Order: sequence, then structure tokens, then C-alpha cells
Amino acid sequence: MWKKIVFGILLVLSGAAGFGVASVKSTMDNSLNHIQRDYDNRLESVELPKDLNIETDDDIVNILLIGTDKRKEKVSGFVSDGLTDTMMIATLDQKHGALKLTTLMRDTLVVDASTSELEKLNAAFGNGGVKNLYKTIAQNFHVKLDGYAMVGLKGFQRVIDAVGGVELEITETEAKYLNCTNYVSKKYHNIKPGKHTLNGNQALGYCRIRKGKDKIGEPVVTANGLTDDYGRTWRQRTVLTSIFQKMKSQPKSQWIGVLNKAFDCVTTDLDNDAIYGYMMSVITMGTTEIHQLQIPRNGYFCYGKDLPDIPGTLSESLVPTAGGVGERDTSANSDVLKKFIFRYDGKKEFRYKDE
Repeated sequence: MWKKIVFGILLVLSGAAGFGVASVKSTMDNSLNHIQRDYDNRLESVELPKDLNIETDDDIVNILLIGTDKRKEKVSGFVSDGLTDTMMIATLDQKHGALKLTTLMRDTLVVDASTSELEKLNAAFGNGGVKNLYKTIAQNFHVKLDGYAMVGLKGFQRVIDAVGGVELEITETEAKYLNCTNYVSKKYHNIKPGKHTLNGNQALGYCRIRKGKDKIGEPVVTANGLTDDYGRTWRQRTVLTSIFQKMKSQPKSQWIGVLNKAFDCVTTDLDNDAIYGYMMSVITMGTTEIHQLQIPRNGYFCYGKDLPDIPGTLSESLVPTAGGVGERDTSANSDVLKKFIFRYDGKKEFRYKDE
């Protein structure tokens, strides 16, 4: 199957570029070989507990997207090796012809697979790398992941510049914040409210906005009214969606040049044939709409400060519950995630139960 899919994508690209399949194959391989491979941490090799009720579907592919904050400067007095600042599941749903993107919020309180302790989800990577992050996700939310791709801050910025920037709707409070924060270089402190194309540096700063208020105490609000980490994760999904739409709007003959600039910053456990196949599936699907979800789901979590009697709860943690303030319970959020990934067809607004 993969060989047929690979040949199909080569035909598409060779026709767009005006040269033969063999030339495209060589060019694409050269581009994909810029990606750093991590075959030692293939997610398919991860052994999960046999008693877990893990859901999977051969026609639905789930790729874990990891954004790390690894950087050279010191952070809080030490050099950071990188935390999983962003964790998303990109879903290629060939059964329903839909593309989906789910944020797993980093402050979600879960049972870490390596320590068996209650910890924030973004601690799982530091406790055992990609494999432990996958195990922790699987044990708490019961979904199978088919691979991963990881990029750092600088890489994310380069990807955006490679596609020529991304068009975003900037609110007045976001513009004020971005024009005075060190998230954005001073020479780019020229962002105005409204719909604008942001370069990589500006868009990265936009994605990093997390605090609910700016320096003068005014809430920093997204175009759809979100603040705090909910606004931050919405911005991240919106930027990824904008990158995808920008890429698909460009001539296929330009894709290879864009990919060459972007792939140097990516680490993955996927081989070339798998990537070829996923690319072709997206192309033939013919949609630019990406359906979005946030886990924990609104109404199915509370803040750690509201549950002082549960050991290990941190005041700034998001504690999954079965609905309302009560005992920690990830089952409802697991059900939400599985319904969205495996059963939602994308034709209407996603709803969970009687929302």
C-alpha cells in the first residue's frame, strides 16, 4: 500500500514541477533526509500495559506533535534542556475525510507512567523522554499514537518564515502585549490590531502569550475571547492551521523549497515512506479545514487549588474530573478525546453528550 501511495505523491509533484518521477523522488528524499530520525524511540515499539483499553483504527492516524522550549539562554538560573511546552495530537482521519488537532494542556494533572505519581503532563517528557510521554498519554487517555514529530522554538519560527508568514486576527490587547514583550524582537514591535501577516518571530511570540493580563493589568484576549493558557493553546492551534492553509494555497512546485528550510529543525520517528503516504492522503483529501479540541474539556476539569484534599494537586494544575468539582477523574476526558478522534465526522460542531 505504501509504495502505491508514495508513487502517487511523486506523480503529483513531478507534474507540478515539470520533471520526472525519478527526479522528484531524489529531491524529496534529499529534503526528508534533513529531518533528524529517532528510530530508537519509535512509538510503535513502546510496550503498553496489556490491561489498558487502548482505542485504535487502521484508517485513523494520530501523530503526537511536540513543541519544546529548549534554548541556549539560562532559565530560572539554569540552562533548560527543554520542556514540552506544547503537546498536540494531529489526526488524519481517512475514515471520515477529516483533519483534527487536539491540544493536551501541559498543566493537566495526570499519573506519570514512570513515577506513578500525580504530576503535570509536561513533566512526563523530562521523566523519560518521548516514550514516557506516550505511555503517560496512553495510560491516562487510552488512545494509540502512530508516531511523533518534535520541533523547538527556533524551528517553529523557521517553518513560519519558510511559508512566507501566517495571517492572523490580532486583538488590541494582543497587539499591546506583543509590542512590549521580549517574546518578539524590538525591531518587530510594529504589530497592529486587525488581520495581518506575522513573520516567524512575531508569530512565535503570539503563540507564547500565556499570562491573562499585560503589564498594565489589562486582560490579553484572543479573537474569540479566551485568556490565560486556554488562549495560548488556541493561538497555537490557530497558527498551525494557518501554516497548513498557507502551504496548501501555494503551488506544489514550491513545496520542496519550503520543506528544505523547515525539516532541519524536526525530529521524528517516521520514515520517508510514512511521511510520503501521509502527505498524499492530505493532498487527496482536498480539505483545508482543521477541527480543534482542547483536553481537558471545559466542564470536565477544575483547578488544583479547588481540590486541596487530593495528594499531589498543585494550585496551578488543571485537575480532570468527571464533571464539576470532585475527585480527580480522567475517564470523562478520555471519552471526549476518543469520541473526537475516532467517531467525529467533522460535518457538524463537535459536542460531547448534552453540551
